[in-house]
Amino acid sequence: MDFETGLGRNPANFQPLTPLLFLERAAAVFPDHIAVVHGALRRPYRSLRERCVRLASALAARGIGRGDTVAALLPNIPEMVECHYGVPMAGAVLNTINTRLDAATIAYILTHGEAKLVIADREFLPVLRVALAQMPSPPLVVEVDDAEAPDSARGNTLGGTDYEALLAGGDPGFAWLMPRDEWDAITLNYTSGTTGQPKGVVYHHRGAQLLATGNVLSSGMGRHPVYLWTLPMFHCNGWCFPWTVCAVAGTHVCLRAVRGATMWELMAEHGVTHMCGAPVVMATLLDTPAEAKRALPAPVQFVVAGAPPPEAVLAAMRAAGFAVLHVYGLTECYGPSVVNEWHAEWDALPAADQARLMARQGVRYLALEGLEVMDPAAMRPVPADGATLGEVVMRGNVVMKGYLKDEAATAAAFAGGWFHTGDLAVKYPDGYLQLKDRSKDIIISGGENISSIEVEEALYRHPAVAVAAVVAKPDERWGEVPCAFVELKPGATASEAELIAFCRQHLAGFKAPKQVVFTEVPRTSTGKIQKHMLRGQVRASYSGVPN
Repeated sequence: MDFETGLGRNPANFQPLTPLLFLERAAAVFPDHIAVVHGALRRPYRSLRERCVRLASALAARGIGRGDTVAALLPNIPEMVECHYGVPMAGAVLNTINTRLDAATIAYILTHGEAKLVIADREFLPVLRVALAQMPSPPLVVEVDDAEAPDSARGNTLGGTDYEALLAGGDPGFAWLMPRDEWDAITLNYTSGTTGQPKGVVYHHRGAQLLATGNVLSSGMGRHPVYLWTLPMFHCNGWCFPWTVCAVAGTHVCLRAVRGATMWELMAEHGVTHMCGAPVVMATLLDTPAEAKRALPAPVQFVVAGAPPPEAVLAAMRAAGFAVLHVYGLTECYGPSVVNEWHAEWDALPAADQARLMARQGVRYLALEGLEVMDPAAMRPVPADGATLGEVVMRGNVVMKGYLKDEAATAAAFAGGWFHTGDLAVKYPDGYLQLKDRSKDIIISGGENISSIEVEEALYRHPAVAVAAVVAKPDERWGEVPCAFVELKPGATASEAELIAFCRQHLAGFKAPKQVVFTEVPRTSTGKIQKHMLRGQVRASYSGVPN
Protein backbone atom coordinates (compact mmCIF):
# COMPACT_ATOMS: atom_id res chain seq x y z
CA MET A 1 0.00 0.00 0.00
CA ASP A 2 1.33 3.42 -0.98
CA PHE A 3 0.69 5.90 1.79
CA GLU A 4 2.82 8.65 0.24
CA THR A 5 1.60 9.47 -3.29
CA GLY A 6 -0.83 12.37 -3.21
CA LEU A 7 -0.55 12.56 0.57
CA GLY A 8 2.16 15.18 0.95
CA ARG A 9 2.46 18.00 3.43
CA ASN A 10 0.67 21.24 2.69
CA PRO A 11 -0.47 24.25 4.74
CA ALA A 12 -3.80 22.59 5.44
CA ASN A 13 -2.34 19.54 7.16
CA PHE A 14 1.07 20.60 8.46
CA GLN A 15 2.21 23.54 10.55
CA PRO A 16 5.48 23.86 12.46
CA LEU A 17 5.09 23.29 16.18
CA THR A 18 5.58 26.46 18.23
CA PRO A 19 4.50 27.60 21.71
CA LEU A 20 3.61 31.03 20.31
CA LEU A 21 0.17 29.77 19.34
CA PHE A 22 -0.60 29.05 23.01
CA LEU A 23 -0.99 32.78 23.60
CA GLU A 24 -3.12 33.24 20.49
CA ARG A 25 -5.56 30.58 21.69
CA ALA A 26 -5.70 31.84 25.28
CA ALA A 27 -6.38 35.40 24.14
CA ALA A 28 -9.07 34.26 21.70
CA VAL A 29 -10.88 31.90 24.07
CA PHE A 30 -10.33 33.64 27.43
CA PRO A 31 -9.64 37.30 26.54
CA ASP A 32 -10.79 38.64 29.91
CA HIS A 33 -9.13 36.05 32.11
CA ILE A 34 -6.26 37.49 34.14
CA ALA A 35 -2.99 36.49 32.54
CA VAL A 36 -0.51 38.45 34.65
CA VAL A 37 -0.47 39.69 38.24
CA HIS A 38 2.30 41.97 39.48
CA GLY A 39 1.83 44.15 42.52
CA ALA A 40 -1.35 46.12 41.83
CA LEU A 41 -1.31 45.15 38.12
CA ARG A 42 -3.96 42.79 36.75
CA ARG A 43 -3.57 42.22 33.00
CA PRO A 44 -6.01 40.04 31.00
CA TYR A 45 -5.03 37.82 28.10
CA ARG A 46 -6.40 40.28 25.56
CA SER A 47 -3.92 42.91 26.75
CA LEU A 48 -1.02 40.49 27.13
CA ARG A 49 -1.41 39.34 23.55
CA GLU A 50 -1.62 42.92 22.25
CA ARG A 51 1.53 43.95 24.11
CA CYS A 52 3.46 40.96 22.77
CA VAL A 53 2.43 41.78 19.21
CA ARG A 54 3.36 45.44 19.74
CA LEU A 55 6.79 44.31 20.94
CA ALA A 56 7.26 42.15 17.84
CA SER A 57 6.22 45.03 15.61
CA ALA A 58 8.52 47.51 17.34
CA LEU A 59 11.47 45.15 17.02
CA ALA A 60 10.74 44.58 13.33
CA ALA A 61 10.62 48.36 12.81
CA ARG A 62 14.17 48.50 14.18
CA GLY A 63 15.38 45.98 11.65
CA ILE A 64 15.32 42.98 13.97
CA GLY A 65 14.03 39.79 12.39
CA ARG A 66 14.79 36.17 11.63
CA GLY A 67 18.08 34.97 13.04
CA ASP A 68 18.72 38.05 15.15
CA THR A 69 19.27 37.86 18.90
CA VAL A 70 17.45 39.98 21.47
CA ALA A 71 18.76 39.74 25.03
CA ALA A 72 16.78 40.28 28.23
CA LEU A 73 18.28 41.22 31.59
CA LEU A 74 15.10 41.09 33.62
CA PRO A 75 13.73 39.63 36.86
CA ASN A 76 10.39 37.79 37.02
CA ILE A 77 8.22 40.69 35.87
CA PRO A 78 5.48 40.96 33.20
CA GLU A 79 7.93 42.28 30.62
CA MET A 80 9.87 39.02 30.84
CA VAL A 81 6.72 37.05 30.03
CA GLU A 82 6.15 39.37 27.07
CA CYS A 83 9.68 38.81 25.79
CA HIS A 84 9.04 35.06 25.57
CA TYR A 85 6.35 35.77 22.97
CA GLY A 86 7.12 39.14 21.43
CA VAL A 87 10.74 38.44 20.54
CA PRO A 88 10.12 35.16 18.64
CA MET A 89 6.97 36.70 17.13
CA ALA A 90 9.40 39.02 15.34
CA GLY A 91 11.31 35.97 14.12
CA ALA A 92 14.17 36.74 16.51
CA VAL A 93 15.83 34.57 19.17
CA LEU A 94 15.45 35.45 22.85
CA ASN A 95 18.55 35.31 25.05
CA THR A 96 17.58 35.59 28.73
CA ILE A 97 20.57 36.50 30.90
CA ASN A 98 21.15 35.57 34.53
CA THR A 99 20.69 38.80 36.49
CA ARG A 100 23.37 37.83 39.01
CA LEU A 101 26.21 37.54 36.53
CA ASP A 102 29.22 39.84 36.60
CA ALA A 103 29.75 42.49 33.93
CA ALA A 104 32.53 40.60 32.12
CA THR A 105 30.35 37.50 31.70
CA ILE A 106 27.39 39.58 30.53
CA ALA A 107 29.65 41.28 27.99
CA TYR A 108 30.84 37.88 26.78
CA ILE A 109 27.27 36.57 26.39
CA LEU A 110 26.07 39.66 24.54
CA THR A 111 29.09 39.48 22.23
CA HIS A 112 29.04 35.73 21.65
CA GLY A 113 25.27 35.72 21.05
CA GLU A 114 25.57 38.82 18.82
CA ALA A 115 22.65 40.54 20.53
CA LYS A 116 21.30 43.45 18.50
CA LEU A 117 19.18 44.76 21.35
CA VAL A 118 18.99 44.19 25.11
CA ILE A 119 15.90 44.81 27.24
CA ALA A 120 16.98 45.52 30.81
CA ASP A 121 15.39 46.37 34.13
CA ARG A 122 16.68 49.59 35.70
CA GLU A 123 17.96 47.64 38.72
CA PHE A 124 20.57 45.97 36.50
CA LEU A 125 21.60 48.98 34.43
CA PRO A 126 24.74 49.67 36.52
CA VAL A 127 26.23 46.24 35.76
CA LEU A 128 25.02 46.47 32.16
CA ARG A 129 26.78 49.83 31.81
CA VAL A 130 30.10 48.20 32.74
CA ALA A 131 29.41 45.27 30.41
CA LEU A 132 28.61 47.51 27.43
CA ALA A 133 31.82 49.46 27.98
CA GLN A 134 33.75 46.23 27.39
CA MET A 135 32.10 45.60 24.02
CA PRO A 136 33.37 46.96 20.69
CA SER A 137 29.83 47.08 19.25
CA PRO A 138 27.28 47.27 22.09
CA PRO A 139 23.62 46.52 21.31
CA LEU A 140 20.71 48.94 21.52
CA VAL A 141 19.30 49.29 25.03
CA VAL A 142 15.63 49.30 26.05
CA GLU A 143 14.97 50.17 29.69
CA VAL A 144 12.15 48.74 31.82
CA ASP A 145 10.95 50.93 34.68
CA ASP A 146 9.15 48.45 36.93
CA ALA A 147 6.91 49.94 39.62
CA GLU A 148 7.92 47.12 42.00
CA ALA A 149 11.66 47.71 41.59
CA PRO A 150 13.66 48.63 44.71
CA ASP A 151 14.14 52.29 45.49
CA SER A 152 17.84 51.97 44.70
CA ALA A 153 16.93 51.43 41.04
CA ARG A 154 15.13 54.76 40.69
CA GLY A 155 16.92 57.12 38.37
CA ASN A 156 19.16 54.47 36.82
CA THR A 157 19.40 55.01 33.09
CA LEU A 158 21.73 54.42 30.17
CA GLY A 159 19.80 56.81 27.95
CA GLY A 160 18.11 53.94 26.17
CA THR A 161 14.56 53.72 24.85
CA ASP A 162 11.83 53.32 27.45
CA TYR A 163 10.08 49.95 27.13
CA GLU A 164 6.58 51.41 27.30
CA ALA A 165 7.50 53.96 24.62
CA LEU A 166 8.82 51.11 22.49
CA LEU A 167 5.52 49.25 22.78
CA ALA A 168 3.50 52.41 22.13
CA GLY A 169 5.19 52.65 18.75
CA GLY A 170 4.33 49.08 17.86
CA ASP A 171 1.38 48.05 15.69
CA PRO A 172 -1.19 45.86 17.53
CA GLY A 173 -2.31 44.59 14.13
CA PHE A 174 1.19 43.47 13.14
CA ALA A 175 1.24 40.15 11.26
CA TRP A 176 3.71 38.39 13.49
CA LEU A 177 5.99 35.72 12.08
CA MET A 178 5.47 32.01 12.54
CA PRO A 179 8.69 29.97 12.35
CA ARG A 180 9.46 28.79 8.84
CA ASP A 181 10.47 25.46 10.34
CA GLU A 182 9.88 24.09 13.83
CA TRP A 183 13.65 23.47 13.99
CA ASP A 184 14.18 27.25 13.89
CA ALA A 185 15.83 28.63 17.01
CA ILE A 186 13.49 30.23 19.55
CA THR A 187 15.84 30.96 22.48
CA LEU A 188 19.49 30.99 23.47
CA ASN A 189 20.46 30.04 27.04
CA TYR A 190 23.96 30.17 28.47
CA THR A 191 25.16 27.51 30.87
CA SER A 192 26.60 28.55 34.22
CA GLY A 193 30.18 28.42 33.00
CA THR A 194 31.68 26.75 36.05
CA THR A 195 34.71 25.91 33.92
CA GLY A 196 35.75 28.37 31.24
CA GLN A 197 33.31 30.57 29.40
CA PRO A 198 29.60 29.64 29.42
CA LYS A 199 28.28 27.73 26.42
CA GLY A 200 25.29 28.93 24.43
CA VAL A 201 22.52 26.31 24.35
CA VAL A 202 20.12 26.72 21.42
CA TYR A 203 16.43 25.74 21.74
CA HIS A 204 14.04 25.28 18.81
CA HIS A 205 10.30 25.94 18.54
CA ARG A 206 9.45 22.23 18.42
CA GLY A 207 11.27 21.43 21.65
CA ALA A 208 9.82 24.45 23.45
CA GLN A 209 6.27 23.46 22.50
CA LEU A 210 6.75 19.83 23.48
CA LEU A 211 8.45 20.54 26.81
CA ALA A 212 5.80 23.14 27.68
CA THR A 213 3.00 20.64 27.11
CA GLY A 214 5.03 18.03 28.97
CA ASN A 215 5.01 20.39 31.95
CA VAL A 216 1.21 20.55 31.82
CA LEU A 217 0.98 16.77 31.99
CA SER A 218 3.69 16.14 34.55
CA SER A 219 2.66 18.87 36.98
CA GLY A 220 -1.03 18.04 36.74
CA MET A 221 -2.13 21.47 35.51
CA GLY A 222 -5.81 21.82 34.78
CA ARG A 223 -7.45 24.84 33.20
CA HIS A 224 -6.59 28.27 34.67
CA PRO A 225 -3.79 27.32 37.08
CA VAL A 226 -2.25 30.12 39.15
CA TYR A 227 1.52 29.97 38.87
CA LEU A 228 3.86 31.79 41.27
CA TRP A 229 7.13 32.80 39.64
CA THR A 230 9.73 31.70 42.20
CA LEU A 231 11.88 30.07 39.51
CA PRO A 232 13.89 32.63 37.50
CA MET A 233 12.54 33.03 34.00
CA PHE A 234 16.11 33.49 32.81
CA HIS A 235 16.92 29.91 33.84
CA CYS A 236 16.16 27.53 30.93
CA ASN A 237 13.40 30.00 30.01
CA GLY A 238 11.81 29.28 33.36
CA TRP A 239 11.76 25.56 32.47
CA CYS A 240 9.44 26.61 29.60
CA PHE A 241 6.68 27.62 32.03
CA PRO A 242 6.15 31.06 30.38
CA TRP A 243 4.65 29.00 27.55
CA THR A 244 3.19 26.25 29.75
CA VAL A 245 1.02 28.63 31.79
CA CYS A 246 -0.45 30.26 28.70
CA ALA A 247 -1.16 26.86 27.12
CA VAL A 248 -3.80 26.31 29.81
CA ALA A 249 -4.83 29.99 30.11
CA GLY A 250 -3.31 30.27 33.56
CA THR A 251 -2.26 33.27 35.61
CA HIS A 252 1.37 34.34 35.95
CA VAL A 253 1.92 35.77 39.46
CA CYS A 254 5.20 37.65 39.12
CA LEU A 255 7.75 37.99 41.91
CA ARG A 256 10.96 40.00 41.67
CA ALA A 257 12.74 38.33 44.58
CA VAL A 258 12.16 35.16 46.57
CA ARG A 259 11.21 36.10 50.13
CA GLY A 260 9.47 33.75 52.54
CA ALA A 261 6.75 36.05 53.84
CA THR A 262 6.00 37.40 50.36
CA MET A 263 5.58 33.92 48.92
CA TRP A 264 3.12 32.93 51.66
CA GLU A 265 1.19 36.17 51.14
CA LEU A 266 0.90 35.73 47.38
CA MET A 267 -0.04 32.07 47.66
CA ALA A 268 -2.88 32.91 50.01
CA GLU A 269 -4.08 36.05 48.22
CA HIS A 270 -4.15 34.66 44.69
CA GLY A 271 -4.89 31.00 45.32
CA VAL A 272 -1.59 29.83 43.85
CA THR A 273 -1.79 26.26 42.56
CA HIS A 274 1.73 25.70 41.19
CA MET A 275 5.29 26.91 41.72
CA CYS A 276 8.79 25.70 40.90
CA GLY A 277 12.24 26.04 42.35
CA ALA A 278 15.37 24.54 43.83
CA PRO A 279 15.43 23.00 47.33
CA VAL A 280 16.59 26.34 48.73
CA VAL A 281 13.15 27.79 47.89
CA MET A 282 11.50 25.01 49.86
CA ALA A 283 13.82 25.73 52.77
CA THR A 284 12.90 29.43 52.58
CA LEU A 285 9.21 28.56 52.79
CA LEU A 286 9.70 26.18 55.70
CA ASP A 287 11.96 28.59 57.60
CA THR A 288 9.51 31.50 57.37
CA PRO A 289 8.49 32.59 60.89
CA ALA A 290 5.13 31.16 61.89
CA GLU A 291 3.57 34.61 62.25
CA ALA A 292 4.39 35.39 58.59
CA LYS A 293 2.87 32.22 57.20
CA ARG A 294 -0.66 32.31 55.79
CA ALA A 295 -3.35 29.69 55.56
CA LEU A 296 -3.45 28.26 52.04
CA PRO A 297 -6.82 27.68 50.34
CA ALA A 298 -5.58 24.39 48.87
CA PRO A 299 -2.38 22.34 48.57
CA VAL A 300 0.23 23.92 46.30
CA GLN A 301 2.04 21.76 43.76
CA PHE A 302 5.73 22.48 44.24
CA VAL A 303 7.91 21.27 41.36
CA VAL A 304 11.45 20.94 42.66
CA ALA A 305 14.72 20.45 40.80
CA GLY A 306 18.16 22.03 40.60
CA ALA A 307 19.71 19.58 43.07
CA PRO A 308 18.57 16.33 44.62
CA PRO A 309 16.41 17.56 47.51
CA PRO A 310 17.29 16.19 50.95
CA GLU A 311 14.86 13.55 52.16
CA ALA A 312 14.28 15.51 55.38
CA VAL A 313 13.18 18.60 53.45
CA LEU A 314 10.88 16.57 51.20
CA ALA A 315 9.20 15.05 54.24
CA ALA A 316 8.81 18.47 55.89
CA MET A 317 7.18 19.93 52.76
CA ARG A 318 4.62 17.14 52.64
CA ALA A 319 3.89 17.67 56.31
CA ALA A 320 3.38 21.41 55.64
CA GLY A 321 0.71 20.66 53.04
CA PHE A 322 2.68 21.02 49.82
CA ALA A 323 2.39 18.40 47.09
CA VAL A 324 6.01 17.99 46.00
CA LEU A 325 6.88 16.84 42.50
CA HIS A 326 10.53 16.02 41.94
CA VAL A 327 11.88 16.62 38.42
CA TYR A 328 15.33 16.64 36.89
CA GLY A 329 16.92 18.11 33.82
CA LEU A 330 19.60 20.38 32.45
CA THR A 331 19.81 23.53 30.38
CA GLU A 332 20.53 21.29 27.40
CA CYS A 333 17.12 19.57 27.67
CA TYR A 334 14.92 22.68 28.11
CA GLY A 335 14.85 22.25 31.91
CA PRO A 336 12.93 19.32 33.39
CA SER A 337 12.71 16.21 31.24
CA VAL A 338 12.68 13.52 33.95
CA VAL A 339 9.91 13.25 36.55
CA ASN A 340 9.33 11.23 39.69
CA GLU A 341 5.95 9.82 38.72
CA TRP A 342 4.19 9.07 41.99
CA HIS A 343 2.28 5.84 42.52
CA ALA A 344 -0.91 6.00 44.57
CA GLU A 345 0.01 2.89 46.53
CA TRP A 346 3.12 4.67 47.85
CA ASP A 347 0.82 6.90 49.91
CA ALA A 348 0.28 4.01 52.30
CA LEU A 349 4.00 3.69 53.07
CA PRO A 350 5.63 5.21 56.17
CA ALA A 351 6.69 8.84 55.76
CA ALA A 352 10.39 7.96 55.69
CA ASP A 353 9.85 5.50 52.85
CA GLN A 354 7.79 8.04 50.92
CA ALA A 355 10.58 10.60 51.27
CA ARG A 356 13.14 8.04 50.12
CA LEU A 357 11.09 7.27 47.00
CA MET A 358 10.43 10.94 46.32
CA ALA A 359 14.16 11.68 46.40
CA ARG A 360 14.62 9.67 43.19
CA GLN A 361 14.72 11.64 39.96
CA GLY A 362 12.36 9.22 38.23
CA VAL A 363 11.48 8.38 34.65
CA ARG A 364 11.39 10.25 31.35
CA TYR A 365 8.92 13.01 30.58
CA LEU A 366 6.36 12.04 27.96
CA ALA A 367 8.12 14.61 25.72
CA LEU A 368 11.50 12.85 26.05
CA GLU A 369 11.92 9.81 23.81
CA GLY A 370 14.98 8.18 25.41
CA LEU A 371 16.46 8.06 28.92
CA GLU A 372 19.11 5.61 30.11
CA VAL A 373 21.86 5.08 32.65
CA MET A 374 24.83 3.80 30.67
CA ASP A 375 28.42 2.80 30.99
CA PRO A 376 29.76 5.81 29.03
CA ALA A 377 32.73 3.91 27.62
CA ALA A 378 30.84 0.87 26.34
CA MET A 379 27.56 2.77 25.79
CA ARG A 380 25.61 -0.11 27.31
CA PRO A 381 22.88 0.24 29.96
CA VAL A 382 24.03 -0.57 33.49
CA PRO A 383 22.15 -3.25 35.47
CA ALA A 384 18.91 -1.98 37.02
CA ASP A 385 20.09 -2.97 40.49
CA GLY A 386 20.01 0.38 42.30
CA ALA A 387 23.75 0.13 42.90
CA THR A 388 25.75 0.21 39.66
CA LEU A 389 26.80 3.72 38.70
CA GLY A 390 26.50 4.96 35.13
CA GLU A 391 26.04 8.21 33.23
CA VAL A 392 22.59 9.60 32.57
CA VAL A 393 22.06 9.95 28.82
CA MET A 394 19.07 11.30 26.90
CA ARG A 395 17.77 11.53 23.35
CA GLY A 396 14.71 13.08 21.79
CA ASN A 397 12.92 16.22 20.70
CA VAL A 398 13.53 18.13 23.93
CA VAL A 399 17.29 17.95 23.65
CA MET A 400 18.98 21.15 22.45
CA LYS A 401 19.96 21.85 18.86
CA GLY A 402 23.52 22.15 20.16
CA TYR A 403 26.04 24.67 21.47
CA LEU A 404 26.23 27.94 19.53
CA LYS A 405 29.49 28.31 17.58
CA ASP A 406 30.99 25.23 19.23
CA GLU A 407 30.78 22.20 16.94
CA ALA A 408 33.38 20.24 18.89
CA ALA A 409 31.49 20.57 22.19
CA THR A 410 28.23 19.69 20.42
CA ALA A 411 29.76 16.58 18.88
CA ALA A 412 31.19 15.50 22.24
CA ALA A 413 27.85 16.03 23.99
CA PHE A 414 26.05 13.91 21.36
CA ALA A 415 28.66 11.14 21.08
CA GLY A 416 27.13 7.76 20.31
CA GLY A 417 23.75 9.23 19.40
CA TRP A 418 22.89 10.26 22.98
CA PHE A 419 23.19 13.49 24.93
CA HIS A 420 25.70 12.93 27.72
CA THR A 421 24.60 14.77 30.86
CA GLY A 422 27.75 14.21 32.92
CA ASP A 423 25.52 13.13 35.82
CA LEU A 424 26.11 9.81 37.52
CA ALA A 425 23.14 7.75 38.64
CA VAL A 426 21.83 4.29 39.44
CA LYS A 427 18.77 2.65 37.96
CA TYR A 428 16.32 0.69 40.08
CA PRO A 429 14.43 -2.46 39.03
CA ASP A 430 11.28 -0.38 38.47
CA GLY A 431 13.12 1.78 35.93
CA TYR A 432 13.43 4.87 38.13
CA LEU A 433 16.84 6.51 38.25
CA GLN A 434 18.48 8.38 41.10
CA LEU A 435 21.38 10.78 40.82
CA LYS A 436 24.43 9.99 42.86
CA ASP A 437 26.77 12.72 41.68
CA ARG A 438 28.17 14.78 38.91
CA SER A 439 31.05 12.85 37.38
CA LYS A 440 33.43 15.55 38.60
CA ASP A 441 31.95 15.48 42.13
CA ILE A 442 32.65 11.82 42.91
CA ILE A 443 35.24 11.61 45.70
CA ILE A 444 37.77 8.80 45.22
CA SER A 445 39.23 7.99 48.63
CA GLY A 446 41.68 5.12 48.92
CA GLY A 447 40.32 3.69 45.69
CA GLU A 448 36.73 3.79 46.95
CA ASN A 449 34.08 5.98 45.29
CA ILE A 450 32.20 8.24 47.70
CA SER A 451 29.05 10.02 46.54
CA SER A 452 29.07 13.60 47.80
CA ILE A 453 25.27 13.55 47.68
CA GLU A 454 25.15 10.55 50.02
CA VAL A 455 27.29 12.40 52.56
CA GLU A 456 25.15 15.53 52.19
CA GLU A 457 22.01 13.48 52.81
CA ALA A 458 23.49 12.26 56.09
CA LEU A 459 24.31 15.82 57.15
CA TYR A 460 20.81 17.03 56.30
CA ARG A 461 19.38 14.53 58.77
CA HIS A 462 21.02 16.47 61.59
CA PRO A 463 18.43 18.88 63.04
CA ALA A 464 20.85 21.82 63.10
CA VAL A 465 21.91 21.65 59.45
CA ALA A 466 20.25 24.03 56.98
CA VAL A 467 22.57 23.66 53.97
CA ALA A 468 25.34 21.14 53.30
CA ALA A 469 27.78 20.76 50.43
CA VAL A 470 30.53 18.14 50.25
CA VAL A 471 33.57 18.24 47.98
CA ALA A 472 36.85 16.37 47.70
CA LYS A 473 39.79 17.53 49.78
CA PRO A 474 43.28 16.41 48.71
CA ASP A 475 44.82 13.99 51.19
CA GLU A 476 48.35 12.61 51.26
CA ARG A 477 47.27 9.20 52.50
CA TRP A 478 43.91 8.60 50.84
CA GLY A 479 44.23 10.79 47.74
CA GLU A 480 40.94 12.51 48.53
CA VAL A 481 38.65 12.72 51.55
CA PRO A 482 35.23 14.37 51.99
CA CYS A 483 35.18 17.98 53.20
CA ALA A 484 31.80 19.41 54.24
CA PHE A 485 30.69 23.04 54.08
CA VAL A 486 27.71 23.64 56.34
CA GLU A 487 25.23 26.40 57.10
CA LEU A 488 23.37 25.98 60.38
CA LYS A 489 19.73 26.84 60.90
CA PRO A 490 19.04 30.17 62.66
CA GLY A 491 19.66 29.77 66.38
CA ALA A 492 21.00 26.22 66.02
CA THR A 493 24.40 25.03 67.20
CA ALA A 494 26.62 22.10 66.28
CA SER A 495 30.34 21.41 66.39
CA GLU A 496 32.58 19.84 63.78
CA ALA A 497 33.14 16.78 65.94
CA GLU A 498 29.40 16.41 66.53
CA LEU A 499 28.56 16.44 62.80
CA ILE A 500 31.37 14.04 61.91
CA ALA A 501 30.22 11.64 64.61
CA PHE A 502 26.61 11.99 63.41
CA CYS A 503 27.65 11.06 59.86
CA ARG A 504 29.50 8.01 61.14
CA GLN A 505 26.24 6.82 62.64
CA HIS A 506 24.59 6.89 59.20
CA LEU A 507 27.47 6.11 56.83
CA ALA A 508 30.44 3.82 56.48
CA GLY A 509 33.27 5.39 58.42
CA PHE A 510 35.38 6.18 55.36
CA LYS A 511 32.52 8.20 53.89
CA ALA A 512 32.18 10.58 56.83
CA PRO A 513 33.67 14.05 56.26
CA LYS A 514 37.14 14.55 57.65
CA GLN A 515 36.58 18.30 57.96
CA VAL A 516 33.53 20.51 58.47
CA VAL A 517 33.67 24.19 57.57
CA PHE A 518 30.90 26.40 58.94
CA THR A 519 30.22 29.11 56.36
CA GLU A 520 27.67 30.55 53.99
CA VAL A 521 27.54 28.14 51.05
CA PRO A 522 27.77 29.91 47.66
CA ARG A 523 24.82 29.36 45.33
CA THR A 524 23.75 30.39 41.87
CA SER A 525 20.65 32.54 41.42
CA THR A 526 18.64 29.37 40.83
CA GLY A 527 19.70 27.86 44.15
CA LYS A 528 22.34 25.46 42.86
CA ILE A 529 25.33 25.14 45.15
CA GLN A 530 28.50 26.30 43.43
CA LYS A 531 30.77 23.42 44.24
CA HIS A 532 33.48 24.66 41.91
CA MET A 533 33.98 27.60 44.28
CA LEU A 534 34.20 25.26 47.26
CA ARG A 535 36.68 23.02 45.46
CA GLY A 536 38.78 26.07 44.68
CA GLN A 537 38.67 27.13 48.32
CA VAL A 538 39.80 23.65 49.43
CA ARG A 539 42.64 23.58 46.91
CA ALA A 540 43.79 27.04 47.95
CA SER A 541 43.95 26.05 51.61
CA TYR A 542 45.55 22.63 51.07
CA SER A 543 49.06 22.52 52.48
CA GLY A 544 49.97 18.95 51.62
CA VAL A 545 50.35 17.99 55.27
CA PRO A 546 49.10 14.43 55.90
CA ASN A 547 45.96 14.11 58.01
